[in-house]
Amino acid sequence: MWRRPVWLDDESPFPPVERADSHGLLAVGGTLTPERVVDAYRRGIFPWPTDEHMPVLWWSPDPRCVLRPRDLRVSRSLEQRLRSGRFDVRFDTAFEAVMRACGEVARPGQDGTWITDEMVSTYVTLHERGFAHSVESWRDGKLVGGLYGVALDGVFSGESMFYRERDASKVAFVTLMRRLQEWNFDLVDCQMETEHPLRFGATTIPRTEFLKALGGSAHTSRWGRSDGP
Repeated sequence: MWRRPVWLDDESPFPPVERADSHGLLAVGGTLTPERVVDAYRRGIFPWPTDEHMPVLWWSPDPRCVLRPRDLRVSRSLEQRLRSGRFDVRFDTAFEAVMRACGEVARPGQDGTWITDEMVSTYVTLHERGFAHSVESWRDGKLVGGLYGVALDGVFSGESMFYRERDASKVAFVTLMRRLQEWNFDLVDCQMETEHPLRFGATTIPRTEFLKALGGSAHTSRWGRSDGP
């Protein structure tokens, strides 16, 4: 069912996620500040702009695509690639470079990128404050793949990934999933249902179930828990 999204100004609170339309679009507008972005994630909402000339779009799809790290599936060929040591996987050493590389990737059905300069600035600030993280695949001193996302209270929200060499982003992804399991993260938010996360064992759950998982973890981890941006 289509519903008109709620228009936000800088002072407007987010509406209840039940107001989202059948595609998950909930609200439009407002400034993309680090504080608002953290508040959004804690409410099961994420920003997904169309381009730098349009207002920010805020989404909360139902059902939600998620992956539990313990349910990760890895193909035999990818497991061999992981063991080969072809890529040096690092955490949080090139966050902005990863994010900008994700914005440069040509994607089917997309004209341009949703990773605007405003998005980069906001998420770099979140990275500096310990909320946003990158996982990178390096080879011969060059960044050849990776991904970035936001870690909050036992949930890692994956945002985007890129590769310049075959399997580079997949190796980073699997390395992250196994590290998240060691750190007792409960859930990876894949946001929208696509072929890539489903291949690794992701599934869809009702939004109500996803919302119950937010903030409900008693875990501790290297990335830890934070009370505010």
